[in-house]
Amino acid sequence: MVKKTRVLIVDDSASVRQTLTAVLEADPAIEVIGAASDPYMAAKKIQEDLPDVITLDVEMPRMDGITFLRKIMSQHPIPVVMCSSLTEAGSETLLQALEAGAVDIILKPRIGAADHLAESALRICEVVKSAAHARVTGVKAARSAAASGPQAKLTADAVLPPPSGRAMARTTEMVVCVGASTGGTEALREMLEKLPANSPGMVIVQHMPEKFTAAFARRLNTLCEVEIKEAEDGDPVLRGHVLIAPGDKHMLLERQGARYYVSVRNGPLVSRHRPSVDVLFRSAARSAGSNAMGVIMTGMGDDGARGMLEMHQAGAFTVAQDEASSVVFGMPKEAIAHGGVDKTVPLDHIAREILSEDRRR
Repeated sequence: MVKKTRVLIVDDSASVRQTLTAVLEADPAIEVIGAASDPYMAAKKIQEDLPDVITLDVEMPRMDGITFLRKIMSQHPIPVVMCSSLTEAGSETLLQALEAGAVDIILKPRIGAADHLAESALRICEVVKSAAHARVTGVKAARSAAASGPQAKLTADAVLPPPSGRAMARTTEMVVCVGASTGGTEALREMLEKLPANSPGMVIVQHMPEKFTAAFARRLNTLCEVEIKEAEDGDPVLRGHVLIAPGDKHMLLERQGARYYVSVRNGPLVSRHRPSVDVLFRSAARSAGSNAMGVIMTGMGDDGARGMLEMHQAGAFTVAQDEASSVVFGMPKEAIAHGGVDKTVPLDHIAREILSEDRRR
C-alpha cells in the first residue's frame, strides 16, 4: 500500500481549516493529520506527529506565517505551501515566503461556482502532493506522494492544434521559451540574474496563481538587467525583454512576418494547469520552429514534456535542468523521457546555454 501525503493545516480561520480539510481529504492520496489555528499550536502538533507537508497562512495571531516559516526552515525543514487570499498586497508578502523557503503558493478555496471550486481544489491537491517531493534546503521529504486517482487531463489540443510538421526557416532572432513549476520562482531568479541586458527575447510560464505573477515579475525586474513584466495580450517579444504568463491565463507565442508577439487567452486547464507550459511550447513549435529555444526547469508533473518534444521535432534547441539542482525533478525528467531534450545542465549553466546558442546563431 502506497503511503499517503500527510498534511498539517495552519490557519486562524475555522472555515478555511474546514474547507481545506474537505478539499484535501477528497483526494485519496492525501491525509490531513491535523489543523492548527496558530503557529504555537502547530509547533506542538509537529512535535507529536511530523507531517510531510504544511499548508501555512500568512496572517495569524501571536506569530505571522513568514516568521514561523523561517523558524521551520532553520530548525526542522519541512515542505511548506503558503495559503493566501487573492490580494495584490498579499502577493508581495508571498514572494518573501518563497525566498524564505516555501515551495509553492495556493489560494484559499473559493466557495462559489462549482467549476471554480473544482479547479481550485485540483490545484490545491496537485501542489500539496508536489511539495511532498520537494528538496527542502537540500533534504528530500521523507515520504513520497502517491498519484491521485484517474482524472481527465487535457492536452494542448484543447487550446490549439499540433504543429504542421513543416520546418520553418531560421532567422537571426531567437526566442527563448521557458517552463517551470515547484521551486521555479527562485530558480528563475537565479537564471535571469545571470543574463545581460541584450539577451534574446524570452517568454516564461511559471505555474502560479493570478495576481502573484504580476508581483513576481515586478520583483524580478528590480533584480535583473533584462526588462521583465507580466505579459499582456499583444505584447511584442523583444531582445532584452522577458514576458511572464499571467496566472490563470494561457500564453501563446505568435508570429506576424518577422515579428513575434504573445497571445494571452482563456481556456481549459491543460496538463492540469493554466497557464500551461505545453500550450506555450506547442505554440513555439508552430510559430517559431528552429528559431526557438526551449528550457524546462524544476517542477512536478509532466506539463511541458509533450510540448518540448514538439519544439525539438520542429528544430528548436532544447535544454532541461538537471536533477541535482532541481527542487523537484518531475517536469525535466518527463521531458527527457519523452525524447525532446537535447541537453541537460545544472541550473547555474542555463543562462550560459542561452547566451551560447544566441552567439552560435
